[in-house]
Amino acid sequence: MSEPIRVRGQIRRLGLPSGESVVARCRDFCRVALEDWDWPGSPGTTGLTPAERELAIEDVLLVVSEAVTNACLHAGGPTELVIRLAPADPRRPADVAGDLRIEVSDRSSRTPAFRPHGAPGTPGGNGLIVIDRLTRAWGAVTTEAGKSVWMEVATPIPASRPRAGAGETP
Repeated sequence: MSEPIRVRGQIRRLGLPSGESVVARCRDFCRVALEDWDWPGSPGTTGLTPAERELAIEDVLLVVSEAVTNACLHAGGPTELVIRLAPADPRRPADVAGDLRIEVSDRSSRTPAFRPHGAPGTPGGNGLIVIDRLTRAWGAVTTEAGKSVWMEVATPIPASRPRAGAGETP
């Protein structure tokens, strides 16, 4: 395995021509990027246990799965997946990675919206709820070719460690 990439920011793009297994391809693509970037950072410097670190990665992969699935079900399929690693916060340890921005583009201009609650036990309709709960923010931007749904995922901080800037006076 190569050394983790530690630069000001990184971008990975995956073009998605129609085909099968698009959700699995996107998850695999994202997992490789997170491994290359050592996101969310090494266990020794982040304060995260290996299990907490893996859960954070799984949360990102779930967000990707839900966004890509929504594009498949409601927008004719995704056309591109972009994952961006923001520069790390200089107030945090050097080995802690930056936050993530995930973008899923498709050809539909229809913006995502929460679906009304269906009958209990009925599958579907929960993708945006999952995205909303696992991300810091999300939204959609219309483009000439359709739209791009974006999601921001903050680098996790263990409960025992205060957030950068906590307790500081402005």
